[in-house]
Amino acid sequence: MTNKQYEPVAPHRVAFLGLGVMGYPMAGHLKRAGHSVTVYNRTAAKADQWAGEYPGGSAAPTPRQAAHEADIVFACVGNDDDLRSVVLGEHGAFAGMRPGSVFVDHTTASAAVARELHAAAGSRGLDFVDAPVSGGQAGAVNGLLTVMCGGGQAVFDRIRPVAMAYSRACTLVGGPGAGQLAKMVNQICIAGLVQGLSEGIAFGLAAGLDMKLVLEVIGKGAAQSWQMDNRGTTMVDDRFDFGFAVDWMRKDLGLCLDEATRNGAPLPVTALVDQFYGDVQRMGGGRWDTSSLIRRLRRAAT
Repeated sequence: MTNKQYEPVAPHRVAFLGLGVMGYPMAGHLKRAGHSVTVYNRTAAKADQWAGEYPGGSAAPTPRQAAHEADIVFACVGNDDDLRSVVLGEHGAFAGMRPGSVFVDHTTASAAVARELHAAAGSRGLDFVDAPVSGGQAGAVNGLLTVMCGGGQAVFDRIRPVAMAYSRACTLVGGPGAGQLAKMVNQICIAGLVQGLSEGIAFGLAAGLDMKLVLEVIGKGAAQSWQMDNRGTTMVDDRFDFGFAVDWMRKDLGLCLDEATRNGAPLPVTALVDQFYGDVQRMGGGRWDTSSLIRRLRRAAT
């Protein structure tokens, strides 16, 4: 775990639902920041492991029980259906939350489900914030995520100091659903950047250049990006056993393309890169890092 310095904040009773590669360390930061944390995970052994690793933390067998008496309930699960499964129904978080408490969803999901759950929360006297994150597993572990929030200003002001336990930036970008739309913009930009970086590196290798040296040089100019700084050398080394999985990126790009169909925005490059990621999946790379796009190009060159 990182040596992150936490900003002083009043202790809250919080719940965290979903202890995957992101949620597990995010919940850990909340505990380390001084909050009372109860966790829930679909695989109960993972929740028990977390509670054993963070003394004073506790695990609950259902989202409803985890959310009972919590001031804020955080969640980070897989997709729209996973989110509904932990929020709605007899054993869902909403059934256990008291009026005035807040549900903060860090899942990358659709804007439609964010608006749906915002309305459902309001009918119960609850607040809801859609708050997808960027920064990947390393950002979660180091407490340096970027959080894009959709919701009301007053509720955002309540949750932001708590969410800063695992964030370097937590920003309200608009009303319900706006956080998810901002995350779509993020993923659209990344898709184009990674494809461009893949083509550039593959071109340089074919030309016989020392690509690590070239990346060091052009990384000081206008071509510089987070992807170049953090993925360029591993792309040259053909190493992809880490990072943000292709399967997850395809799920996210599917959300982007669906939303673009609704709002009329043309996404020609995004649609093409989504197809390229499909090629990577068929190569057996569904769990490879998204920078593995370059493997398509290397295979085509041989």
